[in-house]
Amino acid sequence: MPKIETIFAFIAIDKAPDDEGIVAMRVGIQWMPMVGADLKRMESLKPLALKIAKETGQKITLAKFKVREDVEVIA
Repeated sequence: MPKIETIFAFIAIDKAPDDEGIVAMRVGIQWMPMVGADLKRMESLKPLALKIAKETGQKITLAKFKVREDVEVIA
């Protein structure tokens, strides 16, 4: 696998100004954030993001984060 330099995330925009959060999906009994390192993966999640937006009435943005800063290495 190549080094991850870019992260994509579906972000829900709440009604309050500047209030947003990462959209998550239920996988079994766990919640998984809708993030990925490649656009192809995010396109595969787009139908679910559309469904969540319709059901919740929230706007959902697909955001791209490109600046990487390693904060800590855990070994």
